[in-house]
Amino acid sequence: MAANGKGIGRMNTITRRSFLKSSLALAASASLPTRTWARVIGANDDVRVAVVGFNSQGRGHIASFRGLKGVRLAALCDVDRDVLAREAAQLGKGGSAVATYTDVRKLLENPEIDAISTASPNHWHSLISVWACQAGKDVYVEKPVSHNVWEGRQVVQAARKYKRIVQTGTQCRSNPGVYEGVQFVRSGGLGKARLARGLCYKRRASIGKTEGAQPVPVSVDYNLWTGPAPMGPLRRKNLHYDWHWVWPTGCGDLGNQGIHQMDLGRWALGVDRLSSRVFSVGGRFGYVDDGETPNTQIVFHDFGDVQLVFEVRGLPGSRGIEKMDSYLGASIGVVVHCEKGYLVIPGYANSAAYDLDGKLIRTFEGEGNHFENFIQAVRSRKWEGLNADIEQGHLSSALCHTGNISYRLGKQVAPEEVRDLVQADSDAMEACERAYEHLQANEVDLEAFLPTMGLFLRMDPKTERFVGNAEANRLLRREYRDPFVVPEQV
Repeated sequence: MAANGKGIGRMNTITRRSFLKSSLALAASASLPTRTWARVIGANDDVRVAVVGFNSQGRGHIASFRGLKGVRLAALCDVDRDVLAREAAQLGKGGSAVATYTDVRKLLENPEIDAISTASPNHWHSLISVWACQAGKDVYVEKPVSHNVWEGRQVVQAARKYKRIVQTGTQCRSNPGVYEGVQFVRSGGLGKARLARGLCYKRRASIGKTEGAQPVPVSVDYNLWTGPAPMGPLRRKNLHYDWHWVWPTGCGDLGNQGIHQMDLGRWALGVDRLSSRVFSVGGRFGYVDDGETPNTQIVFHDFGDVQLVFEVRGLPGSRGIEKMDSYLGASIGVVVHCEKGYLVIPGYANSAAYDLDGKLIRTFEGEGNHFENFIQAVRSRKWEGLNADIEQGHLSSALCHTGNISYRLGKQVAPEEVRDLVQADSDAMEACERAYEHLQANEVDLEAFLPTMGLFLRMDPKTERFVGNAEANRLLRREYRDPFVVPEQV
C-alpha cells in the first residue's frame, strides 16, 4: 500500500472550460461537467468524497468511507429520489449533512468534491469514470469497470491523461490472505501454474416473466437511469438490480459476482493481457423469464502457456435444495492448478496451498481495507500504490466481456455437438461434463433447454480486437445515446 504523501497546502479550484458546448436547448439538461484543476490535498486536509449510486453495493461504500480517518463524506448522488432521500435522512440522523444530487454531471461541477465512488449500474461505470477524471476527481469504481471492452480502455486512458487515481472495486486484492497466497503461487511455491479455475456458484432465481412494458418507479428519472444504454420500455418487474440479467445494462453473473474471481485467476496466473483465444458455452436453464444472460456458463480463456476456465452456476446443487455446489471446497472462489499442487481461494479473504495429494501445505489469512488503500493513493498521488489500479480492472472486466461476446454470437446445439466441439480443450471439456451433471441434478430437460455454443474467437491482445471477425468486433463497444457518450478522445 502507498504511504500517505505530504501535502503542500490548498489550491483554489479554478474552472478551466466546460467539457462540451451544448445547444441552447440542451444546455440546462445535457451539458457535461465542468473540467477543473484538482485540489492539492494537504496532510491535514480531509479527502472529500461523494458516493454515486447506493441502492445496493453503494451503501457499503458510504459506510466504508465514513469509517476512514481523514475522509469526509460530502455528497450523495442517485437517480432515484426515494433512495437518495432515504440515505441522506439516515446520514442526517447521525449528524452528517451532505449535499445531494440526482444528476452526476451537476455533482462533478462541485469544486468541493475531491473524489467520487460509484456503484451505479454497469452501463454507467465507464462514462462516470471518464467524466470524473476530466473534472479533476479521483475515482473508486465498482466492478466491472465497463460495460464493454472499448470503453474500459477509455477509462484507463483518461486516468493517465488527467493523472487521476482510479481504483477498481475488486477488494480481494487488498486482503493479505489472498495477496500472500497469490504471491506464493507466482513465486513458484507450487511449481509452474498451468490453469486457474474461477467459480461463481451463486443462487439466482427467476426474475419472472412480464407481459409487456412495466411502469417505471415515479421516483426515478428514467432518461438519466438509462444514460448510455438504448432507451426502451422497462420489460422486467424490477428496475433495480435485475438490470444485471439483460444485455443493454448488465453482464450476467460473469461480470457481476464473477469478475472478482476472473480477476483473481488472471492475477494468480501472472498475465497482464487479454487471452488470444476464447469461447463460451451455456444457457439460461430451468425457467423462462425476462432475463437474457446465462445462469449456467463456462468460459475458456487461452493465454498460450496458461489457461483460465470460468464456471457460472445459478441453480442450486440439486432440485429442491438451496445449497450450492462446490469444487475443492469452494463455491465462490478460485483454484489455481500448478505442477506440485494447487491453491484454493474459497472466498474473499483467505487462501490455502495443497500438494497434489490434497495435503495442506500452508494457509494465508487476513483482511485489508480496499477503500483505505484508495485514500492513501489519493494522498500520495501515486497510482502505482493502488492494489487494483484501473488497468488491472479493465483487463479482468474485458475477459468477462469477451467471454460474453462468444456466447452472444453462438447458437443452440445438442449437448453431443458441444462435446464434439470442445473436446480438444480437456479442461473446458471436464467443466462441461460437470455442468451437465449439475443440470441433470436440477432435472433440467436438455432437449427443451438446449445449450448455446459460443463462437471460437481469436484476439490480438495488443490491439484488444478480435482477429478476422467483424461481428465480434462490433460488440467490443456500443452505440451511445447523446449526450451520454463515452468520448473517442478522452
